[in-house]
Amino acid sequence: MKAEVFLPDDYHPAEDEPFMNDRQLEYFRRKLIAWKDDILEGNKDTIEALQGNTRNIPDVADRASEETDRALELRTRDRERKVVNKIDSALRRIEEGEFGYCDKTGEPISLKRLNARPIATMTLEAQERHERRERVHRD
Repeated sequence: MKAEVFLPDDYHPAEDEPFMNDRQLEYFRRKLIAWKDDILEGNKDTIEALQGNTRNIPDVADRASEETDRALELRTRDRERKVVNKIDSALRRIEEGEFGYCDKTGEPISLKRLNARPIATMTLEAQERHERRERVHRD
């Protein structure tokens, strides 16, 4: 088992320190766990709201509006479920020592990109190439 890494509250990864050192890995691990906890808390709130909100609305327009709101909320939660899977994958990559490196090129993913999207698995350039290729094959 790894020793716990001390991380000051105001710590932010910097370009002038070794890439994916223990402090950076701990920073991203905590960031991912906090993000996952927020999503799971939101899911719990949605489930409670949907269970407690089973009233019979006589007006057709009001009922349709409420059904649309529910459908939108469920779509949002489904998207977030997929994000939770990606968060779990990123946490596994941290444990395996693969976090922060591009799946396609093996190059380091910029700290700026990881800070904005800690579930990123490709460098910005590799992601753009991937999306261009997807567009070409889709068309």
